[in-house]
Amino acid sequence: MSCDMATRQTGVSCRMSPILILSIALQVACCVHVARSGRPWYWMIFLMMFSYLAVLVYVIAAVIPDLRHDPSGQRAMRKVRAQLDPGRGARDANRQLQVADTPENRRRLAEESLRTGDFASAEAAYRGALKGLYADDPDLMLGLAQAQQGLGQPADALQTLQSLRAANPQYRSHQADLLHARVLAETGATEEALQRFDNVSRGYPGEEARVRYGQLLRQGGHTEQAAAQFRESLQRSQTAPGYYKREQKAWLEIAKRELAAIGG
Repeated sequence: MSCDMATRQTGVSCRMSPILILSIALQVACCVHVARSGRPWYWMIFLMMFSYLAVLVYVIAAVIPDLRHDPSGQRAMRKVRAQLDPGRGARDANRQLQVADTPENRRRLAEESLRTGDFASAEAAYRGALKGLYADDPDLMLGLAQAQQGLGQPADALQTLQSLRAANPQYRSHQADLLHARVLAETGATEEALQRFDNVSRGYPGEEARVRYGQLLRQGGHTEQAAAQFRESLQRSQTAPGYYKREQKAWLEIAKRELAAIGG
């Protein structure tokens, strides 16, 4: 007997409502968490008996505390908080700086400002931190260069990077190498930028360097070489694990569009 026929005969719908389906899904998810976390079995009985109320209680009593103590959970919660309130980290860092004007607090404010795209505040904070024992700190100098590049000051960023290299000849950073290539391109030193992009893209942990290299090649009329870079990014992603594809999704999409525009 079909569901529609049974409904007409009994007056009761045999289709599960979305609310019931959601309840079952949440209950099952919580039961899986109970089993994986090794919690007492009575949690499962409680979850099966009281539906949404039980799920709410379990999330508050078990899931949230677990997230607070689990490194991956902490990262996820920070990411959610950053999306809901992007400026919170910078405000907290600024309050800490008002309480104690220390190099570490200046560093934190600078990093939070840079993360949220407040490049002017980031530049000021980095300059304030680059004093005394930290006057040649390579991470702070890199942050200053990133803020300068974000402000549309590639020449200043290039000078900062050159000072960084001179003061810290043993310092190695993929981000510094990529930024150096970018500001060279932005200051018109295209040939040197292409050489640096070529070197950086070979060992960069992600697709940004390779895609940016392809874009610069295309701008210079080197379409075949550019297409090769975009293809390599897309081919690498085919055998990459899922987390890598998610992290690099934006750059892979750019590679697809660029390759399509070339006709490759």
